[in-house]
Amino acid sequence: MPVIRVGGELAYATAAPLRAEVDRVLADAPRALVLDFADLTFIDSTGLAVIVHAWREGQSTGTTLLLRAVPRFLTAILDITGVTALLGRPLPATRAVGYGSPRSAATA
Repeated sequence: MPVIRVGGELAYATAAPLRAEVDRVLADAPRALVLDFADLTFIDSTGLAVIVHAWREGQSTGTTLLLRAVPRFLTAILDITGVTALLGRPLPATRAVGYGSPRSAATA
C-alpha cells in the first residue's frame, strides 16, 4: 500500500508537487493510498483541494483513500468544511468502487 508523507506547509505554493505525486501513484490503481500527515504544520484551501482531488481520482480508479496521523487542526478543518463526510462516501452512480473514512485511518 503506497504511503505519501505530507509535511510542513501544504499551501498554494507547495500543493502542486503533492497533487502530481498523488496522480502518479493513482496511475497504478492501488487498492489503497495513505496520506500521512504526521509532519503537517499548516494547510490552506489549496491543500484541502488536493485531499479532495486524491479522493475523487481514487474513486475513479477504485482506490481507497486513507488519512493517517491527522493533526487536530486538520481534523477540525476537515469537519468544518464537510470534507470528512465527503471522504466517507462514494461518488454517485457506477464510478464508486471503494472509499475510506479519514476517521477510521486517522490518529489525532
